[in-house]
Amino acid sequence: MSQHDDYDFSDEQLLRYSRQIMLPAFDIAGQSRLATSRALIIGMGGLGSPIALYLASAGVGTLHLVDFDEVDLSNLQRQIAHSVSDIGTKKVDSAARSVAQINPDVKVIAQAGKLEGEALADAVVAADVVIDATDNFAARFAINAVCVEHKTPLVSGAAIRMEGQVSVFDTRSDDAPCYQCLYSDISEEQLSCSEAGVMAPLVGIIGSVQAMEAVKLLSGMGEPLVGKLLILDAMTMEWRTMRLRKDSGCNTCSGGKKLSS
Repeated sequence: MSQHDDYDFSDEQLLRYSRQIMLPAFDIAGQSRLATSRALIIGMGGLGSPIALYLASAGVGTLHLVDFDEVDLSNLQRQIAHSVSDIGTKKVDSAARSVAQINPDVKVIAQAGKLEGEALADAVVAADVVIDATDNFAARFAINAVCVEHKTPLVSGAAIRMEGQVSVFDTRSDDAPCYQCLYSDISEEQLSCSEAGVMAPLVGIIGSVQAMEAVKLLSGMGEPLVGKLLILDAMTMEWRTMRLRKDSGCNTCSGGKKLSS
């Protein structure tokens, strides 16, 4: 991660970020770290939309946005980076336009298509943080594996029906769990939002938490959700926090071998 605490902000930028800079735990050093950081956001749907917009407004220097899909009418119920005029266009292009409207100083890399294999590895290596806003286990496992391999922090979120969850997987620490430790054996097909439904504000809540965790990781502020799973039941608006431990038999972060005690 870039640690340039002396980023040369213009007067306009200092005014833009003044409410953050005045936070003692953040200050100009935290804003400088954001300005010199790069975030990879995979998925520009219900979660990726608020993530991209909030990271842009917070001043993250470069956003690499990835999604293969196009905007359709059913997306507009919850995917707030897109509008009616964007229907039929690539989601990454629509999101890039929305980001530019919020903060034109942010550099946007809009990549339309699926990110796999060497391209995924290259994107992860170039990023200071990866935010998983996808909606299927296959993609999540693939992203996690590359993040573990290259020691890149991963912010993971999921939302369906009226339930959501967020965690941070940062295997730069040897004892930190990875996403595979949480879901070691998934044999069933996961229901999608199109099959099970999802309430519009729920993805906004979960995506905003993911954005906050990314800001904390990039700026060095606070304590990220490493080793914790934050779970929301929006029907009762109750939050629970579960402790996560590294699975010593995890095929991704432990090589499938039991660690010595």
